[in-house]
Amino acid sequence: MNLFQRAIRSCLRKPVRSILLLLVVFLVSLLFLSGMAGRSANIAVKDSTRQAIGAGFLLEENPENRSRRIEEASRKIEELSADGQGEYDGYHQQKITVNGNEVWQSWTDNSFESLKMEDIEKIAAVEGISDYNITTVPTAVLPVGFERIEDAGTDQTGDLQGVALVGNLDMTMDDNVLGGNVTIKEGRMTTAEDSNVCVISEELAEKNHLEVGDSLRFCPVKEEEPVQEAVIVGIYQVKERMEPYMSGDTYRSENVIFTDLHFPEKVEQDDPLYEKAYFKVADVNEYDAVREAIAAADIDWQRYDLIDNNGSLETMAAYFHDLEKINNTLLLVVAGAGFMILFFIFIFWLRSRTHEIGILLSLGIARGKILLQIAAEAFLGGALALALSFLAAPAVSDAAAGYLTDWQAQQDELQAELDAGGTATEYQAPELTVTDVETELTPAMLLTDGLCVGALILLSTGVAGVLILRRKPADILKGE
Repeated sequence: MNLFQRAIRSCLRKPVRSILLLLVVFLVSLLFLSGMAGRSANIAVKDSTRQAIGAGFLLEENPENRSRRIEEASRKIEELSADGQGEYDGYHQQKITVNGNEVWQSWTDNSFESLKMEDIEKIAAVEGISDYNITTVPTAVLPVGFERIEDAGTDQTGDLQGVALVGNLDMTMDDNVLGGNVTIKEGRMTTAEDSNVCVISEELAEKNHLEVGDSLRFCPVKEEEPVQEAVIVGIYQVKERMEPYMSGDTYRSENVIFTDLHFPEKVEQDDPLYEKAYFKVADVNEYDAVREAIAAADIDWQRYDLIDNNGSLETMAAYFHDLEKINNTLLLVVAGAGFMILFFIFIFWLRSRTHEIGILLSLGIARGKILLQIAAEAFLGGALALALSFLAAPAVSDAAAGYLTDWQAQQDELQAELDAGGTATEYQAPELTVTDVETELTPAMLLTDGLCVGALILLSTGVAGVLILRRKPADILKGE
C-alpha cells in the first residue's frame, strides 16, 4: 500500500477528524478571499451634498485620494531631500521659524488640486456626451477702480477685500444656472469662444453704475500688478443667494463674478484650478450606457468621483475611510489564527495516532514518509475545502464587505459627532450614504488564497509533526 492510499484510507477511517479539518480550512480560505476581495471592492454611495443636474455627470476630486497623494508626496520629498524640505508634484513642505520655534509648513498649489484637462477631454470624447463644461474654483482677486458689496457692520479685518471670479467653459452649464438659481437679467452668458469677458450681479452693477459693454479691472490679491481687464457681457440675478465658498464678503453671492474659463488664472498669475466638470448626455434613454462608457475611459479613476444625477458615485475600498486597512488587518488576523487552529488540530490529530506512528517507525518507515503521509491527508481535505470556499466566496465576500462598509460609516459618524464643536473649518465633508457594495474575485486572488492556505497547512503539519516524530518509537508506544 503506497503513501497516498494510506492517506485516503486514513481520511475515510476517521470521518469526524476529516470533517473538522475540512471546516477549518474552508473558513480560513473563505475569510482570506473575503479580505482580499474587500480591499478592492467597488462601493456605490450617494452624496447628498453633490449631484449632477439633469441628464449629465459631474466630475470632482476624490477627497480620500487627495489625502493619500499628499502623504505620498511628503514621503517622496523626504526621500529626495536630506532636510525633508522641497516640492513634489505640486505639494510643498518647508521649515519656518515662529516665535523662535521651528515648525513645519505645507501647502499645495493649483497643479496639485486641479482636475486634469486631459482626463476631462477623454470623458468629453465618449460617445453619448453631447457637450461639457469646466468650472474653476472661486478665485479671490482685488477689484481695481470699482467697489464691491460689503456689510457695513461686519469686521473686514480677516477678509481679503476682494471679489470671487468663477470661470466657466460654457456658463449655461454652470450648476447655479442648471439649477435655475442664476438667470440673465441683461446681456448674455459666457461661452467657450469668449476671452476676457465677465457676467456680474445686478447688485454690483447697480452699486457701480455699470452696464453691458463696460469693462472691469482686477489684480492679484498679493500684488497690484499686472492688472487684467474684462468686458461685461451680462448681468445676472439670483432667486436665492449663492452659498459662499468661504466666509467673508469676498465670496458673498453679490461679489461672485462669472468669467470665461481662463480669465481667473490670468488675474491670479498662476496655473488653472479646475474644481469640477459637467458632462451633458445627448439621449437620456442612453444614460446608463453612457455611464458605462465613461467608466471604461483610460483615466486614473482613483483620483476622481464621477457623480450622477441622483448623487450616486462609486469609489474604491482603498478610498472609503479606512476600509482597506480593516481588510489588511483581517488578513493578518486570519493568517495568525488559522495557523494556530490548524497547529492544535494536527497536534490533537497526531497524539490520537501515536500507536500507529510508533508501529510505522518500528517497521522501519522513515519519519519523513510518515510526515509526508500526514501532510497528504491534510492536503486531501484542504483541496476539497478550497473548492467549496471558491463556490461560496462571491456571496460571502459581498456580505462581508457590505457589513464592514456599514460599520466603518457608523464609526465615522460617531467620530464626527465627537469632533463637533472642535476647531472650525471651511471644509464641508461629503454626506455619503452607502447604496451598494460589489466585490470581484479574480483568478489571481484564488491562486493567492490557495497558496496561502497550502502554506498554512504545510507549516502547521510540519511543526506539529516534528514535536511528535522527534521521539523514539519505544517512547511513543510507551506514551500511548
